[in-house]
Amino acid sequence: MVNAFIACNRNICSHERREDREHADDFFIIHIVTSLLQCEKGKLYIQPHYFSWTIWGLATFIVFFAQLQDNGGLGAWPMGVSGVITILIAVMAYQRRKDIVITRLDWTFLILAISSLPAWALTSDPLWAVIILTAVDVLGFGPSIRKAYHYPFEEDVTFFVLFVIRNVLSVIALEHYSMTTMLFPLTGSAACIILILTILWRRKALS
Repeated sequence: MVNAFIACNRNICSHERREDREHADDFFIIHIVTSLLQCEKGKLYIQPHYFSWTIWGLATFIVFFAQLQDNGGLGAWPMGVSGVITILIAVMAYQRRKDIVITRLDWTFLILAISSLPAWALTSDPLWAVIILTAVDVLGFGPSIRKAYHYPFEEDVTFFVLFVIRNVLSVIALEHYSMTTMLFPLTGSAACIILILTILWRRKALS
């Protein structure tokens, strides 16, 4: 009886944690769509680096298709929606690219990230697959951090704050904690925090 109660309580907590993560995803998607519409109408000047969002979009789609192959079902579709939105941001950023200077360092990040993507499928070890995708995700921050240093007012801090919240809730919602399950969201959160601090620091320095 006690064991059954503990198991039931864990299931309830797990369900509540998943709901919290889904709410964070909803807020994240709503904010992105709203910002995109404002950018399209010229009401808000946000200039994301399209190299970064292209890398993040490709990595997100790989995770999405991997989840589908692993019978992720409906639970995988939020990742797919996130991938579509991420690619949409990359496309819109590309359309507004006239003010962005692409450096050799940006190209290095992009080439390294894209060349690393096929490697995840060559390993049968889930941990190595996660390590590779995490490395790709981190490489995606390179162009944005470089750009944020020079043009901090063109970045939306709220984007990345919501990224951190979503990743933290994803970790809380995990039913099993290991390097394989925690590496990607925690590393992504750390990279977001570094980018956020860079933006705030440079905004203060330039004000």
